[in-house]
Formats: sequence, structure tokens, C-alpha cells
Amino acid sequence: MILKFQYENKIIDFELILSKRKTMSIEISAEGEVKVRAPMGISEEVIISQVREKGKWILEKREEAYKRNSKKVEKNYKDGDLFMYLGNEYSLKIKFSPFLKRISVRIIGKELVVCMTEYNKERLRKAIELWYREEGLRIIKDRVNHYLKFYHVKPRSIKVKEQKRRWGSCTYYNDLLFNWRCIMAPLKVVDYIVVHEMTHMVHKDHSKNYWNFVSKIIPNYKEQKMWLKENGIIMDI
Repeated sequence: MILKFQYENKIIDFELILSKRKTMSIEISAEGEVKVRAPMGISEEVIISQVREKGKWILEKREEAYKRNSKKVEKNYKDGDLFMYLGNEYSLKIKFSPFLKRISVRIIGKELVVCMTEYNKERLRKAIELWYREEGLRIIKDRVNHYLKFYHVKPRSIKVKEQKRRWGSCTYYNDLLFNWRCIMAPLKVVDYIVVHEMTHMVHKDHSKNYWNFVSKIIPNYKEQKMWLKENGIIMDI
């Protein structure tokens, strides 16, 4: 259900989700969309009144989201396009060779060099994504092994996959799943993502004990969390 109201000459609309929860919460998505979760049985008038009290905060957070989105630049997949890898930007350089059996992707200096037989935008995009996935799995496995000394359990498996809405997850059986885009962030941010998910092998929630565990391993985890919030929108190809 979509509801709306006016606040300081601006319209705020939000998605209302009713459930058996006892309290109301307000979330602002990465795209600037407002989502309100509220207990069943509360009237729309009361909900709108309570959300209006947070109007200034909502407008500020929505504006922040819009500014983050404005950083995102669509790729043309031509020479000069910039691609992130471990927090640094590399300029795309496309080379052609008629004798290649498969497209190759590698970093040389400050360039992301792709060698292919002939230009094909979709094949180029897929090759770059595959490179990110392979590099991501290699580095994330290395970081998981690095931090295992802090845990009394081991992951059953480690995988990278497509995850549009999250950077990682940990299943009930301790399978660690990571968004392949993680590898675009600086290594210290990758480490935070890794520790975040590994800690779910011990604490299956985000309780105080969970965050205390994370902070013992990465004391400045809030800085890395903020970096993701501010830059996650541009971590894509």
C-alpha cells in the first residue's frame, strides 16, 4: 500500500507494510524509496502522523540517496571506461587479436586490459563480470582463511554469486555467499564484509553480542559500513 503526505512543500510517499510487529520502523532504500513497517490495527491517519514527525529526517536521507545515485555512471564498454577493483579505478583498454581462443581480462598498470577477437559489447561485459567473479572468489577465500583464527567453526562452503540487495549472507549451515561486486571495494571494506558474514556462523542475528564480536576483529567496522553505504551504488559494471 502506498501512502503520501505533504511536508514543507514536498510530497513524501512511502510503502506501508503491516505485520504483527509491535513497533513502527522507517527505512530509506539505496534508491531513496521510503518503506514503513507498522503493527496491524493502527489507522492510516496515526501512521501518517508518526511518519510526518520524521519528515525532516526522511527528506535528508532521501536527498543523500539521490546524491549517491547521481555518482553512478553508465558504462559504454569503450576505451576509457572506469572500472573499480579493490578501491582503485582502472581505465578500460580493449585490444584485438584474431588468434584468441577466449577473451582475456587482466590488470596492467592502471588499465583493465581486455583482449578479444572482435568487438562485441555483450561478450565484453560478460567477460569482465566473469573476471570479477573469479578474482572475487580468490580474494574472498584468502580473507576468510585469514580470519578463521577468530572462530571456532568453519564455513561449509564459500561462493560468490549475484546478489542485488546485499553484500553477503550466511546460511543456517554456514555456507558463506558473497556478492561478486564486493571486490570493487577497498580491501579493508572487503574484510568487513567477510567478517560480517563469518560472524553469522557464531551469531545468527544482529544482536549486541553479534556486533561486539565484529568490533573485536574490526574495531573501526562502522567506517567500512559507512563507505559501503556511500559508495555501494557505484559498485557495478
